Amino acid sequence: MNIDSETPPHTTPMDFDGPRFPLYSKEFAVDPHRMYREMRQLYGSLAPVELAPGVPATLVIGYHTALRVLNDHEHFPADPRVWQRDISADCPVLPMMEWRPNSLRSSGSEHIHYRTATAAALGRVDMHLLHATVEQAAIPLINSFCEDGACDVAGQYAYPLILSTLNTLFGCSPEISRRAATSMAAIFDTVDAAAGNRALTETLLELARTKRADPGPDITSRLVQHPVNLDDEGVMHQLATLYAAGIETQQNLIINTLRLMLTDDRFAGDMLGGSLSTRDALDEVLFNDPPLANYCISYPRQPILIEGAWLPAHQPVLISMAACNNDPAVRTGDALHNNRSHLAFSTGSHSCPARTVALLIVQDAIDQLLDALPEMELAVPADRLEWRPGPFHRALVSLPVVFPKSPPLNFR
Repeated sequence: MNIDSETPPHTTPMDFDGPRFPLYSKEFAVDPHRMYREMRQLYGSLAPVELAPGVPATLVIGYHTALRVLNDHEHFPADPRVWQRDISADCPVLPMMEWRPNSLRSSGSEHIHYRTATAAALGRVDMHLLHATVEQAAIPLINSFCEDGACDVAGQYAYPLILSTLNTLFGCSPEISRRAATSMAAIFDTVDAAAGNRALTETLLELARTKRADPGPDITSRLVQHPVNLDDEGVMHQLATLYAAGIETQQNLIINTLRLMLTDDRFAGDMLGGSLSTRDALDEVLFNDPPLANYCISYPRQPILIEGAWLPAHQPVLISMAACNNDPAVRTGDALHNNRSHLAFSTGSHSCPARTVALLIVQDAIDQLLDALPEMELAVPADRLEWRPGPFHRALVSLPVVFPKSPPLNFR
């Protein structure tokens, strides 16, 4: 890494003890972009934040600074074990940050070991069959509310559709999937997160043991059978990462994208005409309101000077994908029209290996819904939609919509 020779106007000293931006607050959830602008004005590319009361961190809000951090695993490793020695077991953000033996929290040969198994399991997903899986999940859900003329997209469509799709991909029962989703929501919302983490561990261990005894054509079985020889606990930790990405981020990407398409004239006015595609809307959301807004956490091994600011050793450094994507230094025009340089899936060796699978699921889910109910509208003014507090995600509580009552769809 190039160490700065001059200190820019905005600096955050290593012993910073002033007020920090609370990423866990309701105020932040309501309008994070206003806070990102305030951070940038006060501190430049690196802002002092709190992830929970008494849990300090540095938030990277500059695009180029983020690239430096994400591509420098020597100075910014992802291993949190020194940091978490002093963190209470009931800390609400610990389950999202603690060390796990997986590719997300390792580097070097260990990272390759875990990522090889995960990438291989994901790489064998049949994308043609995945289209059919999403359709088979979507149609019964749409039929359950299409004659009502109204629904909550979050609770009645996005959430159960993702659960059903993951049941097939991971080869698990609806009950196991439901328990995993409930646990993951508690972890993301940092409400009863410790209990959610324990429940998630038990649930995914049960799934790993089940598939070891009775393997099938699914991701869990491929992890169990991979030549790296993961034990049940090792499989469980890989599944924890995949479920975190699979449940929360995908359902929220569906919801955030539909919100955009129903409220922005560039999309809402053209859904029937088709001049702007679902993929255009997805790209816009992945720039502006990615479902995983602040993450990609690293922990410097020693104090380090970057962008004129000293970062302390072993204190979390988070990448704000949302703020970095909207950095005025790089965001000079329209994010649409196949511009996919956003950081929503991270970049480098820790980039999301499930990107292709996730985008197919989300795009198909949205298209199925809008093809069936093209005259869908928001049931409440957009400014009355409620955002779920939490330092990591960008997620609505619900997305109520109305539409002309329609007859049930037929399976093809």
